[in-house]
Amino acid sequence: MPLRIAFDLDGVLADMESELVRQAEALFGEPMTRRLQERASESGAPAAAADDPPAATADDLPAGTAPQRQAAAEAAPDNVPPLLKLNMTSRQQRRLWRHVESIENFWENLAEIEAGAVQRLATVAHERRWEVIFLTKRPETAGAIAQVQSQRWLAARGFTLPSVYVVQGSRGRIAASLGLDIVVDDRPENCLDVVVDSKARAILVWREDEQQLPAATKRLGIGVVTSVGDCLDILTQVDSAEAREQPGVMDRVMRLLGLKEPAGT
Repeated sequence: MPLRIAFDLDGVLADMESELVRQAEALFGEPMTRRLQERASESGAPAAAADDPPAATADDLPAGTAPQRQAAAEAAPDNVPPLLKLNMTSRQQRRLWRHVESIENFWENLAEIEAGAVQRLATVAHERRWEVIFLTKRPETAGAIAQVQSQRWLAARGFTLPSVYVVQGSRGRIAASLGLDIVVDDRPENCLDVVVDSKARAILVWREDEQQLPAATKRLGIGVVTSVGDCLDILTQVDSAEAREQPGVMDRVMRLLGLKEPAGT
């Protein structure tokens, strides 16, 4: 059976954060944005606007009502990407998102975080006959719908005919309903959803300081990698010709991610 794998977009493959910072600088001025970054860094405060949908990380909003989203942001401030740590007011972030939503085909203009990662994923998926889908919570902007923009973005970088789902709710329930084997995401809370609500394995792409990684991540069976490249290296080892002749694909994933000692050790 081919592996069924889901990849998150923003924060895993697409560099939404840098573009949002650039748009904040265009809207508020670079000096102001820099002061916000410095003030947030000094205080360690999470973004003030996590209570206003869409939040500053469109792909990674916690599910629930506005107070629930605020509570989630306050409960795990070290887990949020740097942009969320901009000490902006709710009004400022609402203004930023209104600006972003007015930009035609905003999602098509993002850069890749790792140059060539989408092309490599497409090549490996074709060779290994993986079934790959892409998950995102992107809000709508001017131009094509978010799903179509995301499909065009992937196709332009070498992944033809991509399956993109603009989703809400638990990633774990999505993984269970689609019968996924692996979900690759950049948010610990999304990975937790996967391990709690499905039988899929979660792989967390964590590019932040390792000291900020939630302590329970590996204890809960969440694999951690520092790049999409490393993730693909592990998955190709798991799905090699020799490995496919042996049982226990998910056990091999666990061992290669350092989550389980090999048998007999």
